[in-house]
Amino acid sequence: MTKINFKAAVILLLIGTIAAAEEVKLYEIEVPVESRSISFENPTGAKGKGGMASSKIGVGRKGLPAKEFRPGQAYTLCDINGPGVIRHIWVTVRKDVETLQGIVVRAYWDGQENPSIEAPLGAFFGIMHGKVGAYQSAVHSVNSDAGMNIWLEMPFAKKAKITLTNESTKSTPLFYYIDYTTGDKLPSKFGRLHAIYRRENPTTLKQDFEILPKRTGSGRFLGCVIGIRPTESNWWGEGEVKVYLDGDGNFPTICGTGTEDYIGQSWGVQNTAYLYGGTSLLENKLNTIYRWHIKDPIYWKKDVRVTIQQIGWSQQVNDKTGSGLYERQDDWSCSAFWYEPIPSAQLPPMPDYQARIKNYVAEPNAK
Repeated sequence: MTKINFKAAVILLLIGTIAAAEEVKLYEIEVPVESRSISFENPTGAKGKGGMASSKIGVGRKGLPAKEFRPGQAYTLCDINGPGVIRHIWVTVRKDVETLQGIVVRAYWDGQENPSIEAPLGAFFGIMHGKVGAYQSAVHSVNSDAGMNIWLEMPFAKKAKITLTNESTKSTPLFYYIDYTTGDKLPSKFGRLHAIYRRENPTTLKQDFEILPKRTGSGRFLGCVIGIRPTESNWWGEGEVKVYLDGDGNFPTICGTGTEDYIGQSWGVQNTAYLYGGTSLLENKLNTIYRWHIKDPIYWKKDVRVTIQQIGWSQQVNDKTGSGLYERQDDWSCSAFWYEPIPSAQLPPMPDYQARIKNYVAEPNAK
């Protein structure tokens, strides 16, 4: 009987492996979805309606690749009827701090009035501090001139609306693509992409920084990009990431061992960017790190909360106490990404424009 069960298990495993392999066939062409793309050259994504604007060299000859995006303006990048899945977004603007921290992206799924995504444009594409550094991960790819890409799937049942608002004091050319499919067969209950931006400058002593404030209902935590601007010279990254799941009290179900450990590095952070974790910026005391839970999913059924401690290490403290660990305060920011169904609760308030650029841009009267 044991042998029969073992053989059955092997057969089921093989069937499951084959089925998983068959889910993605790059050579399949008979599929029930249609491919579309939205840009200023085809703002509705309608079939056969792209590139109709005129330039000096004629109709359809690069007539409207971009628009000037002025302070106070808002653009609706897309307003798509579903069902469908946004597969990729590319945007480029000027790469200064004011622009990257000042333009805000918001996404509204299936008619919900409150946004499910609200973040500075740069932070949504993994650029913290408004400082561009070329890197690639499983979610983002960015070049040194702020060509910004995100590859997370964004499914919707009836409607997908994405807007940009220029809250900065600067004007910029705006180029973008939104690549998507329509006619996708979606489950009866599925998660919509959510994303937020948070910044505490400085953090509160002995109080863990919240990467993802508490969310209720079910969902999946995808990961985060974290920006750290240390306020002192000692090592800042001994804090542990904690994930509180489904009614956890004072102690979490998932607890890390240190900041660099969480992103898959060791003995400090190194300027290496890998698929699921790493450091994308290590320059002039500005640190950007990230971690994606793609292969190691974090699901919740009732509620979730994700935090990271503000703990450093000092040789001076070690000489005095025998343990170099100490509580500290620094400037921390993050973009957190997750899926949850709608209707979903309102996102926590985002810092205003001045709070987003503080310490990244010289004060007008600073010497």
